[in-house]
Amino acid sequence: MTDDFGLLDRIAAREARIGVLGLGYVGLPLVVHFAEAGFRCLGFDVKPEIIDGVMGGRSHIDDVGSERVATLVADGSLEATTDFDRLVEVDVVVICVPTPLSKVGDPDVSFIVSAGEQVKARLRPGQLVILESTTYPGTTRELLQNTLEETGLTVGQDFFLAFSPERVDPGNRDFTIKNTPKIVGGLTPHCHELATVLYQQIVDEVVEVSCPEAAELAKLLENTFRAVNIGLVNEMAVIADRLGIDIWEVVDAASTKPYGFMRFTPGPGLGGHCIPVDPQYLAWKMRSLRYRTRFIELAAEVNAEMPRYVVSKTAEALNVAGKAVNGSRVLLLGISYKANVDDTRESPALDIHKLLREMGAIVSYHDPHVSSVSIDGETFESVPLAAKALEEADVVVVTTDHEGVDYQLVLDRAEIVVDPRNALRGRTGRAIIYPVAGPARAGSAQPLEVGSRL
Repeated sequence: MTDDFGLLDRIAAREARIGVLGLGYVGLPLVVHFAEAGFRCLGFDVKPEIIDGVMGGRSHIDDVGSERVATLVADGSLEATTDFDRLVEVDVVVICVPTPLSKVGDPDVSFIVSAGEQVKARLRPGQLVILESTTYPGTTRELLQNTLEETGLTVGQDFFLAFSPERVDPGNRDFTIKNTPKIVGGLTPHCHELATVLYQQIVDEVVEVSCPEAAELAKLLENTFRAVNIGLVNEMAVIADRLGIDIWEVVDAASTKPYGFMRFTPGPGLGGHCIPVDPQYLAWKMRSLRYRTRFIELAAEVNAEMPRYVVSKTAEALNVAGKAVNGSRVLLLGISYKANVDDTRESPALDIHKLLREMGAIVSYHDPHVSSVSIDGETFESVPLAAKALEEADVVVVTTDHEGVDYQLVLDRAEIVVDPRNALRGRTGRAIIYPVAGPARAGSAQPLEVGSRL
């Protein structure tokens, strides 16, 4: 077996020191899990405010309670720093940096490149480097291996390299890092063994694949599967609307099939860092190989149009009430991309907010998780969900179906509610409810009349 400088034994004994580069939605939960498993951990980030928060025992991630961070910092298990020279102190470096899209829709791997340069400048023999950031197949080998071997060290002999995609679902109370299977693919057999044993210390199941490229593509398949199926059900919602059929009734009926069908629900569009972004990494990679990913491109097109579709439904609802969008007061319920999180990245609610303002509407929002948000350089503050705000609004749009929102108050005080999230289904009240597809209803689960339309 390749000499690993004793790293395998120290990992198995949880004596190796773990460094996590990037303390965002992926990195902070990960470093906390390692520290709670008994490893000494050092977190790195370029933002001083994040480091100050962690060292002060405060978490900036909803899924990680501040009390957990405070306990780990107090007992010395967790430390955070902006000093990348301290990378030499750790035995394992896990890279958890963002991988957004550029303005033209191509992969922006600049954060990975920067992280690789930081590691290269401090790389020492015997270290294990793992990339968790979602990216296109070939990144670990083509970018990181080539960069790190510029030091003169050889992968699999002097240092070790693997890819293990993050599988973090913000706000999910059922699946955590521990009980979500972890995919691992190393560049060499011993790289693979080290990474596998490392993750076995903190997760219930490790799924081993033959190489980093397989792990990279598996992650993209997961999120492309979701994007394509969400695109399908969003298109089905538009079809149902044209036919005057309740799409939610259709989805419920189809979901009774015990095989061959998986439930997806329509909404105002895709949001978050993963689902709208990750399939584009695969599409970009395949364009370089002269192959067109038609399913991915079509799904992206359908999903990207959903905010505009919701705005058109809002305009129709106002029109039925004898009002124009221009000058109307619109209250959006939710600005984050999904329920019960504070993450606004790629949120369709931002697009809806912007489109309505471009049409002359006076737009405000309420979100219990997001106190303020910047849209095109302008800052907007969340307004309290009060009877007066609901009564003054010409229309209320449920853009995010947060738990804990008083939807009964919304139904009792608002005049018109556009509900692309189906958050009000089964409730009664005075408001007229316009779903994402199908007939409007008078504050109840029953349609006004067969074939009725906006």
